[in-house]
Amino acid sequence: MPVLVASDLDRTLIYSAAALALTMPDARAPRLLCVEVHERAPLSFMTETAAGLLTDLGDAAVFVPTTTRTRKQYLRINLPGPTPKYAITANGGHLLVDGVSDPDWHAGVTARLAEQCAPLEEVREYLENTADPLWLRKHRIAEDLFAYLVVERELLPEEWVKELAAWAENRGWTVSLQGRKIYAVPKPLTKSAAVREVARRTGAELTLAAGDSLLDADLLLAADRGWRPGHGELADAEWAAPGITALPERGVLAGERILREFLRATCGK
Repeated sequence: MPVLVASDLDRTLIYSAAALALTMPDARAPRLLCVEVHERAPLSFMTETAAGLLTDLGDAAVFVPTTTRTRKQYLRINLPGPTPKYAITANGGHLLVDGVSDPDWHAGVTARLAEQCAPLEEVREYLENTADPLWLRKHRIAEDLFAYLVVERELLPEEWVKELAAWAENRGWTVSLQGRKIYAVPKPLTKSAAVREVARRTGAELTLAAGDSLLDADLLLAADRGWRPGHGELADAEWAAPGITALPERGVLAGERILREFLRATCGK
């Protein structure tokens, strides 16, 4: 039976320049491979070693990129190795099969959201009415499923984030702060549900997962084994659960370590 490997991407396997966390002397820094270009500028990276590990993993397991990115944002990433047949985007809102969203899956997701949580429009209005232009840089709606803000992190009041989280909790939504982005996501919109569907379709009996943010917690809990890096929301909260390994590595080297762990669990390498 195949092994299914479902991994978050940003700040788990791939890293922006600001998130690389290269603490070693320049001469000892790892060689980097650019895996995403946006508006003709390099945007995301992994180490060349990690690229080789991901290629090996794609040959040995069913590798499923599992991200909160929109479809458009995901499709501009050029990962090394075999092109994944399945990918999960919009935090589980879209299940891509050979790059195309499965319409039945998406219809089922939107029906659950309509039944189980407050509408997106209510959340959008709250964000627009309470976010301060002093620290707000962008306000975005993603795939008509959830909302996120781009902020000046150093100016962002911690109390505002707590108030938003409490307000959202009462309406069936979750708030996640990742770098310069604040996500407001419906609770029924989960990566884990989509991963279970891929496991059903592929017949996988072992599921491995990795992620760094609050939005990855359900993914990790749904897996047989999981890993989180030494940075991110989960690390900051010292989040732990049975079967989940907290790694000490931070930044781009954490991505390399996660891929080593995936390969070791998949085929003993």
